[in-house]
Amino acid sequence: MSGFERHRRSARVIATFTGFEADLLRSLASQMVELLRNERAEPAAPSADAFEALMAEFSGATTVPEDPVLARLFPTAYPDDEEAAADFRRFTEGGLRDGKAGAAALIIDTLEDAGLPEELREDGLVIDVELTPEDAETWMRAFTDIRLALATRLGVEAGDEDYWHSLPEDDPRAQAHDIYEWVGYLQETVVEALMS
Repeated sequence: MSGFERHRRSARVIATFTGFEADLLRSLASQMVELLRNERAEPAAPSADAFEALMAEFSGATTVPEDPVLARLFPTAYPDDEEAAADFRRFTEGGLRDGKAGAAALIIDTLEDAGLPEELREDGLVIDVELTPEDAETWMRAFTDIRLALATRLGVEAGDEDYWHSLPEDDPRAQAHDIYEWVGYLQETVVEALMS
């Protein structure tokens, strides 16, 4: 398993993934896109009425999402002011969801553009990824969202590493936690590559 590094002769950030790793990343990113689109799978069809289209932009959600992961990704901005929190969410959550879904979709698109087939069937496949600094920053944001989602689903808390490392290797929770740590490693190497 290798992480990201700065290309020696350019500002680009590069990484090499096995087919399995690339497919796992695509799956995680796909699940993130699906989760973000879950409550509002697709934007409403464009309206011919200009006023109606304008008002649709201001008719977003006003309450905290029921899904704990979405609630963590979109926390309440004003916990002591319900009305201000609802207004803030109405005007910002739709755009934030689109941005997060777009970041996850960039991972999918980049991996597939680099040669990851729709369905992984061969062993020994290697996927080389080369990112502009801007795309690397987008991947880094997507890694943050994926890690938050995994941490929320698993119940990861600060200082509980001993618990996770005490689980048997064949425990599905231990395997999911290994993925959580791997995404954290990738995120860390993106940061280091961008700073070098």
